Amino acid sequence: FEITETAAISHLEDAKKFIRTLQSLGAKFALDDFGSGLSSFGYLKTLPVDFLKIDGGLIKNLVREPSDLSIVKCVNDVAHMLGMQTIAEFVEDQQTLESLKSLGIDYVQGYGIEKPKSLKGPSPRDAEIHASR
Repeated sequence: FEITETAAISHLEDAKKFIRTLQSLGAKFALDDFGSGLSSFGYLKTLPVDFLKIDGGLIKNLVREPSDLSIVKCVNDVAHMLGMQTIAEFVEDQQTLESLKSLGIDYVQGYGIEKPKSLKGPSPRDAEIHASR
C-alpha cells in the first residue's frame, strides 16, 4: 500500500496504528511523495513504513541540480539506516538512472525505465496500426 506523506502526517497516530495492523497481516507500506510537502526526518522515525518513495520533483533535475542530488543522497541514506528501501519516482532518462544507481537507490519508476502497459495487451487500435506497418 502507498500512503502519502501529507495524509500520514495529518493523521499520524491513526496512520501508525493502521500501518502496523495491516503489516501484521503481511502487508507492506510505502510513504509516497516524500520531499514534496513538509517533509521531516522525524516522521520517518515514527512511521513504520517499508518503502520510502522519493518525490519526482527531487528526481527530475537530479543531474543538473547539485542540491537535489545531495538531498536525494541524504534521504536515501537515512531511509536505509532506518531499515526502509527507497523508490525514486520520475526517472526519465539514462543519466538520471545511472546517478540513482550510484547513490544506492533500491527501486526506480518512470518513463525512462518503461512506459505504462496495459495488463490486457495492446488495444484493438494498436493492433490495427501495427498490422498495417
